[in-house]
Amino acid sequence: MTKPDRRAVLDALLERHGTTYAQESGLRLGDTPAPLFELLVLSSLLSANLQADLGVRTARALREAGLTTAEKLAGASDEERWRVLADAKYLRKEQTARQLGQLAERAQEEHSGDLRRLRDEAFGDGGGGLPALREGVGAFTGIGPLGVDIFCREVQAVWPQLRPFADERATDPARALGLPHDADGLAELAGTDDLSVVGAALVRCGLADDADEVRAAAR
Repeated sequence: MTKPDRRAVLDALLERHGTTYAQESGLRLGDTPAPLFELLVLSSLLSANLQADLGVRTARALREAGLTTAEKLAGASDEERWRVLADAKYLRKEQTARQLGQLAERAQEEHSGDLRRLRDEAFGDGGGGLPALREGVGAFTGIGPLGVDIFCREVQAVWPQLRPFADERATDPARALGLPHDADGLAELAGTDDLSVVGAALVRCGLADDADEVRAAAR
């Protein structure tokens, strides 16, 4: 039996897993302060839980509670944040309630709640580019390296300065699928340098461990 071509594999992957975590949470990502901050919070929640659906559900609950900006989340009490986390059945509620408050306070104090300032510092004259952006995002409480990867992977949809971006959680499944396993190669195959959807699909494939099924669907 012949091997499926790479484009067919990519199409099968996107058909099966082509939804970003921002999309799953109901977040309409845009290059404005509120959705960018919500993405930062979502990245923090996803990095702390083994089950992505918990992070997605909790991000949605925070939005429904109106805690959509750094100012609003910082202004909420630990108890108010804890109550939202409890309703969403999120794990480590007390610790996460405090961390979200600290994250929001830093975003408000250091960037006036607008993460575009962090981007502009990193990619402006004399900035350090992607490494500087990663360092800045990683400075937020509760993010960690995994959260930084999630944020960068998804925010490239509205921040072209990062494109093409693909982290190891995306490139490792790409290798298993027989696809290019670097950002430039994936961008060339996909026909776009925005790898937010492709990256999310690859991560989901890795978590589901269904590379064989994806390849079979491409035949």
